Order: sequence, then C-alpha cells, then structure tokens
Amino acid sequence: MITVFTTSSCAYCVMVKKFLLMKGKEFEVVNLEDNPEARQSLFEKTGAMTVPQTRIGDKIIVGWNPGAIVSALATI
Repeated sequence: MITVFTTSSCAYCVMVKKFLLMKGKEFEVVNLEDNPEARQSLFEKTGAMTVPQTRIGDKIIVGWNPGAIVSALATI
C-alpha cells in the first residue's frame, strides 16, 4: 500500500503524485491539514513535519526523493 501525506500548497507533493502515476502505481492521499492526528503520528515516526512524506509498504520517504521512492517500490 502507498500513501502520500500532503498539504494543499505543497508543490513537491504534486511531483510525488505525478511520479507515482507515471509508474502506474495506485496510492491514497492524506491531507495533513485535514488530519492533525496523522501529522502527529508521522512526526513521532520520522521526526519531520515537512511534506511530502510517502509511505510505501513499511518505509516512509521524507521529501521529494525519486531514488528512494523507486527503491521502496521494488520492495512491495
């Protein structure tokens, strides 16, 4: 399962979503502006408040990092 944690004004979040679509992957989007519990949970796991954060399987990639996304996709 792939989840992209985003906010409304995040340009890098758009890039992650486009990248995943180009790879033919389905994903869920969680807007952290609407879900403070998810924001807190991510912060506790990663120590980062920034977006995007992309959960692929059991990995969480912080920021726009296509290499890490590709590596994580290979594990699911």
